Amino acid sequence: MKAIWNGVVVAESDDIVIVEGNHYFPKASLKSEYTTFSNHRSSCVWKGQAYYLSLFVNGEMNPDSVWYYPEPVESAAEIKDRVAFKAGVSIVD
Repeated sequence: MKAIWNGVVVAESDDIVIVEGNHYFPKASLKSEYTTFSNHRSSCVWKGQAYYLSLFVNGEMNPDSVWYYPEPVESAAEIKDRVAFKAGVSIVD
């Protein structure tokens, strides 16, 4: 599968975990040259604290569009070291 934003593949892998309708890619599959830091955080009762990255592709910024759980709670261990994408980032086969 591929995650595509602004015409560019920002992540690609066949090792996908789907949780709550979100496709979690291995963090290593995320092309870091298209990401930039974000201070945004959120919290989920059953997954833990989410950290975010922004995408910067072809001169355009998509703020807080990538999220990950660096230390998910035990019930969400399957998404450790994985990233997911907000609406607007296309997930295709």
